[in-house]
Amino acid sequence: MPTSATLPVAAPGVNPHRNARTLAHIPILDPQLYQPHPGRPVRSKMRELDKDTLIMPHTHPWAQLAISTGGVIKLSLANATYIVPPHRAVWVPPGVQHAVTMVETACLYTLYFLPQAHGGGAQARWMDEAEWQECRVMEASPLLRALVVEMDIGSDHAGPLSPAQQTRESHLSALVCDEIRRAAVIHLGVRLPQDKRLKHLCEAVLEDPTRHDTLEAWALDTGASLRTVARLFRTELGCTFTQWRQQVVLAKAVALAARQLPIAHIAAELGYTPSAFSALVRRTVGMTAATFLGQQHAPLPTV
Repeated sequence: MPTSATLPVAAPGVNPHRNARTLAHIPILDPQLYQPHPGRPVRSKMRELDKDTLIMPHTHPWAQLAISTGGVIKLSLANATYIVPPHRAVWVPPGVQHAVTMVETACLYTLYFLPQAHGGGAQARWMDEAEWQECRVMEASPLLRALVVEMDIGSDHAGPLSPAQQTRESHLSALVCDEIRRAAVIHLGVRLPQDKRLKHLCEAVLEDPTRHDTLEAWALDTGASLRTVARLFRTELGCTFTQWRQQVVLAKAVALAARQLPIAHIAAELGYTPSAFSALVRRTVGMTAATFLGQQHAPLPTV
């Protein structure tokens, strides 16, 4: 049995949703019921969650992959926010504090991966590589999405798997790990600063990036001068406000695209003409708006 040190724990010091609309907070499912172990190094669970549901900040000693059907996931860290549509998945390394919000109603699949050091075996060796020690958003191939819904989602209350089920889970797990390693990384994250004044501004922009047109207008809410705010963006985030806000716009576009809105509508919602928005996407992520927004992907199968 795991000790209390291995259980997901709430992190009251992190409040990534301070400016968000009212959220329905739900408890974390008992991790002991889904904890990966050497006999089952990859475990899966599924929860049907409504829009604006928040899974409170927590950590656990195993890695995690989150992917939804139909809806959009908002993954919040102490220093970044990721908005992830259903044709993509988000990777969370062991020990990283995170909270999950459902931007749209969906089934949330969460896969847990036992690290090699804890008995994950040779299959888990890739997780020790440096590139997997940070959160990342990745493309979820049709094969990966199909494998996810085929994984057994029963908790330990359901009893042990039969030998045939165990063999099938082992094969599926190996394929899941292979597809994850092959997946293209999408640079779709919004970094957050440590300075309280700037973080307050950034969280407000995340909630409504079109509220103000200029940094000067945003800065009025912080109590800091325009010069100070501009300097903080450069020193804490390594970019200008305009560059940072473009990442927010792309993240919001992903959430809007999950509603099956046309690109022209998404652009207008974000204050862009269709051509200007398409140019922004191409310049920032190097792909067409349709590809970036997943409008060329089939939805994840439902259960």
